[in-house]
Amino acid sequence: MKRKVIAGIIIGVVLISLVIAALDQGGGAGAYSKNAAGGAVGVIRISGVIAGGADSAGLFESAVGSETIMEQLRRAAADPAIKAVLLRLDTPGGTTGASQEIALEVDRLRKAGKKAVASMGDVAASGGYWIASRCDKIVASPGTITGSIGVIMTTSDLQGLYQKLGVANRVFKSGKHKDMGSPNRDITGEEQAIFQGMVDEMYEQFIATVSEGRNMEPDEVRKLADGRVYTGKQALDNGLVDVLGNYYDAVELAADLAGIKGKPEVIELAPQHTWWETLARVKLGLPPLQSGAWFLLDPGAPVVN
Repeated sequence: MKRKVIAGIIIGVVLISLVIAALDQGGGAGAYSKNAAGGAVGVIRISGVIAGGADSAGLFESAVGSETIMEQLRRAAADPAIKAVLLRLDTPGGTTGASQEIALEVDRLRKAGKKAVASMGDVAASGGYWIASRCDKIVASPGTITGSIGVIMTTSDLQGLYQKLGVANRVFKSGKHKDMGSPNRDITGEEQAIFQGMVDEMYEQFIATVSEGRNMEPDEVRKLADGRVYTGKQALDNGLVDVLGNYYDAVELAADLAGIKGKPEVIELAPQHTWWETLARVKLGLPPLQSGAWFLLDPGAPVVN
């Protein structure tokens, strides 16, 4: 009997704590801050591989979902207390579509009258640079790895392995290109041209994005966009970043651009979830919803890398 009472008390305390924590997160709606009278700088962290959808959990790679970042950007754009957003980037890149989705929301944030500053950590390359190029200013450390302006699409040929294992594949398809890129057969010359055309098209989209965001001529960007990476210092010399500095320098720059006087309030714009989402995950034995995650990227997806 005593054990049941104690267990009941523990469960009650846990449930109350969860509800309070969920309500403290904002219940999935409303402003991030109510006390930033002089204006605040919101911080959005993009750490890991950039992929479509919400934050995902996988086995080998840290990933961040575009839907999670877009939600934070939209909430920041609608919050009158937030005058500027700092995008803290520590990412090797990700899929083209996901990077474009986030970049579009950065554009909309700026059109809403908010300033956007990219702060590069260890790595902010490929899709990470795609997003950074849409900000008002980019801050990098001298040793940051950035650039990698380009697109790659990969597939594997497993025919030799299948033969050794005695595995035979039978394919039924509605059109000759429906299994394009299949590891079960060779890629035809026509399919090679189709894949290359897709990569070339996405590459030109990348060039146009950087050209517009950085106010550079397309041919000037193209000279730098052979897929190579640059140090932060090299990127500065080539016009790909604006300032060398750390996270705190980027915060000060964002506040200055937004016209915030004095020391700004800095708000971590973490994902917001309803209290019933939090309780549902606990009931199912799932980990809490959060921005840090693990994800195994589909090797066949077009990646800006």
